[in-house]
Amino acid sequence: MSDESNSRPAGPTSPWHRLRKSAGRLQDWFAIQSSLIKFLVVAIALLIPLSGIYSLMLVQKRAVLADEVKAMAVAGGAGVWTFDESVPVVLGSGSVLGFLDANPVERVTVIYEPLMWNLSERIILVQSQGQQHAYYPSDLETKIFADRAVSAPWSARLAFIPRAELGEGALKVFERLDQRFANGRPRSADDGWRSAASGVLSGALMLGLLAFLFLQLRGQFKSLKFIEPGQVSGTIDELVGMDDIKAEVAQIKDQYERRALYAEYGIRKPFNVMFSGPAGTGKTKLASYLAKELKLPILFHSAANLETGFVAGGANTLNRIVSMAKRRKRCIVFLDEAQDLFMKRGGRRKFDDDTANTLLAVLDGVRSKDEAEIIWIVASNFNSQTMQMDEAMLRRFQMKVDFRLPNREERLAIIEHYLAQRADKVLPGLDLSHLVGVTEGRSPADLETIVNQAGITAVQAGEMIGADTLMQAAERVLVGNVNSNTTDERERDRRIIAVHEWGHFLVDLQREREVTNDDWDRILADMKTIKISLKAIPRSNALGFVFHKQGTNLLKTKGDIEHDVRVLLGGMANEELFFGEDGTTNGAHNDITRVTQLLHHAVGEMGMYRKTRLNFGALTNDGQGGSRALDEETRSIMEAQSERLYGETKALLVELKPLTEFLADKLLEAGEMNLDEALAQIRRFEEARAAAVAGKGTRLSAAG
Repeated sequence: MSDESNSRPAGPTSPWHRLRKSAGRLQDWFAIQSSLIKFLVVAIALLIPLSGIYSLMLVQKRAVLADEVKAMAVAGGAGVWTFDESVPVVLGSGSVLGFLDANPVERVTVIYEPLMWNLSERIILVQSQGQQHAYYPSDLETKIFADRAVSAPWSARLAFIPRAELGEGALKVFERLDQRFANGRPRSADDGWRSAASGVLSGALMLGLLAFLFLQLRGQFKSLKFIEPGQVSGTIDELVGMDDIKAEVAQIKDQYERRALYAEYGIRKPFNVMFSGPAGTGKTKLASYLAKELKLPILFHSAANLETGFVAGGANTLNRIVSMAKRRKRCIVFLDEAQDLFMKRGGRRKFDDDTANTLLAVLDGVRSKDEAEIIWIVASNFNSQTMQMDEAMLRRFQMKVDFRLPNREERLAIIEHYLAQRADKVLPGLDLSHLVGVTEGRSPADLETIVNQAGITAVQAGEMIGADTLMQAAERVLVGNVNSNTTDERERDRRIIAVHEWGHFLVDLQREREVTNDDWDRILADMKTIKISLKAIPRSNALGFVFHKQGTNLLKTKGDIEHDVRVLLGGMANEELFFGEDGTTNGAHNDITRVTQLLHHAVGEMGMYRKTRLNFGALTNDGQGGSRALDEETRSIMEAQSERLYGETKALLVELKPLTEFLADKLLEAGEMNLDEALAQIRRFEEARAAAVAGKGTRLSAAG
């Protein structure tokens, strides 16, 4: 029943399932992108297989050609296709075309080296009169040479030899030719490496774009990801102690499953549901279980993360969520922590309400017949009673489920449920009534944390989970970490704290004794105090604490409020009795703050202590963001009642000063004391005092 989903993938993990899941995520990402991004993705998706097919075709074609060349017989003999190293090589003069026209030609050998695609580098050797004259033609000469080679007399004497087929001796000759022609290389050589660079750049751009899309896709699904119903672990039956809330959800389920029948009765509104209530009451879990019951995918997103820091960032995120949801047509969208979206609109800047306005449009009641059937669940820790909400937003939700804190029976059921999950590590026959009383006003998530903490403590101690372990865990969770090192060497502070805490306790005890007529068993059962401790709490910077359970009375009388005030004032009153007015400390700061709030509630909001019954607290906010000062009459009444109640508290504690001294000494020795031990010490003190008084009376009678 906690607010955390704790949903773990529980579905199949086969390769086919992973493939379908990845394809679904890709479709989600594609649905929320702009038209330009979609076009680029489609273009690249088509380009990759096309370029691969083209490359494969070229490889196959070249392989076929290579086989055909190997099978071909050379008409003029094998020597036609080899370089004749026996004929010396000299550098040609003039142009190769002029030399061919002016001299007899025995053979024309073209030594070529492929650069890239249709570009190659070539050296032409013209064999004439016992020598091979080397030329490095320009681009223009190469073109003319190629054209004339078709009909020239020497065309029959042409031989093309790849440079890779040259022997070791010939390679040394051509290395010297390369050096000679280094400055005269044609433009095609430069174009070759530029083409190569261009190809590499194109490939790098493609890889970069694919990497960008991959990162976009991975980042997108960290925040926006639908969970399939099979991935939700647990069932709605595991939410114990919320029968009324589960009945509300059952109504949502029935209305969704039989929406056609409901439509016949004129109920055609969209499925917009508002979950409200304290944190930790199971809103997120219930939404996930509802999705599992309806067999619908669900998207969890925090409304607090809608705002990205950019104008319209939240609105754009909402639009992306809508696009993903519409692609599925039937699904659940859960927006958690959405209290800011329910606040009244009207920001000073035009874009302040963009996100709320977009959500209003999304949740609008106007729907077409082809509209996707999406359940929107928007959760908030507040409701319209505790926070002023936007009326237009509230009207969008025809279904409202109000979560609450569990009562005593429900808390017992919840604790037993979590203990049953580790039953073999729990002592049998546990009495949980004390723990149930301590956890008054706590959420199911707190109860789960307490049981988990008890398990951790038991593991570390090597023992079973028992009542003491659970109470230690409750103190750890509800109060915080405590330590005695902070106050061990500060004797003065420890005595002040002891006197202060006993002041609170004794004022509370005095009323319980009056109500129960000194029935100590009832006092032990009814008193809210559980433990008084001199250990420090780092969480609140307190040097001591009273661990107590919450009261069960939701309705407080005027006498109850006055008693609460006296208990709060008991700490400072006791300090003044023992250490004088100048010896009071700032340790009573929280007590005085709560006294002020209680008296303002009684006087300013309930109209107590005066004839009128008006709630002046309702005027603390004028609706325009300003506040009004406390009126003088309310202030004077509050001061008068505070002075009266402080005097009564001080008068009561004067009579109990010897008992306070006795209890303070015992607490300083023990460091902490629970209620049972405190009551036992009080009864021992009173019995000893009564015996002393009786003995003194006997001595006086004998003397008389």
